[in-house]
Amino acid sequence: MAKIRYTYNQDSCRYEPIIVTPKAFGKKTLHFLSICFLIGLAGSIYFHFKYPFLDETLQREQNAQLKAEWQILNKQFTRSSDQLTALEKNDDNNYRVILDLDPLSSSQREAGVGGREKESASIQYVFIKDVFVKAEKIKNRLDIETQSMEQLKTELSKKQRMWASRPAIQPINNKDLKQLHTIFGMRMHPTLGYIRPHNGLDFTAPPGSPVYATGDAVVMYTGYSTYGNVIYLDHGFGFETRYAHLTKYIVVPGQVIKRGQIIGYVGNTGVSAGPHLHYEVHYKNIAINPINFFQRDLSNKEYEKLIELSSQSNTSLD
Repeated sequence: MAKIRYTYNQDSCRYEPIIVTPKAFGKKTLHFLSICFLIGLAGSIYFHFKYPFLDETLQREQNAQLKAEWQILNKQFTRSSDQLTALEKNDDNNYRVILDLDPLSSSQREAGVGGREKESASIQYVFIKDVFVKAEKIKNRLDIETQSMEQLKTELSKKQRMWASRPAIQPINNKDLKQLHTIFGMRMHPTLGYIRPHNGLDFTAPPGSPVYATGDAVVMYTGYSTYGNVIYLDHGFGFETRYAHLTKYIVVPGQVIKRGQIIGYVGNTGVSAGPHLHYEVHYKNIAINPINFFQRDLSNKEYEKLIELSSQSNTSLD
């Protein structure tokens, strides 16, 4: 039998039984259930943050590790960018200056970077996007620098051939040189007795002294003329050298010659006032003074001897 509850009625001054209507019962039940739901929800939230699920914990640890790796990667990209900047400065300020090339402009070095930045706009995470942009910029700069290095390599190879071919040494060794006649231009011919151009320098040396090619070249011509036995060498890049009054030559047309190679021997053939080598340098078919070329291979002592020998004569031998 259900237990009856009573309440005291002050108006009637007596206890009366409590009658619970279905509506009141429903309200109390709803109130009770609401409180229970809120308490349960609060407990669940507290438990969730205080004691997360194992999968979530592992995910957080993995995310932390990935973030640390991204930070390391970001530092590496920064260091690589600094190293690449140093290489670019050397490229523009040293390598290209030596090879007579213009430095690359900033627009050339940054070509294509803007487009790649737009491609990264779809990446939502700022940190990852920042690293991605750095990587793309470095890749682009490396592509440009690789092209620049290829250009430098090609130009260096060309310059090396040009430097090796350029007439740059004496055609007569200083130990064989007795006198250097530095008359270049118009002068009185010592044998013919009238004024005519003298397009080279005369090296007095004992007959049979070796004559050396002054740069890498190809033999253009060997033969006999008023200059006696002669050799013409084509050095390329507009340069040509001529060697005259030889007692003999030991090269043939078409032969490839290296700087310092013996090509003939001093003689007194042709119209000549004595044993010597007549040596000419032509650039783009114009005779220029050879003394501007071969001094660079001499030591100070050798140069002083050359000046002393050249000061002993103001005439030419042909």
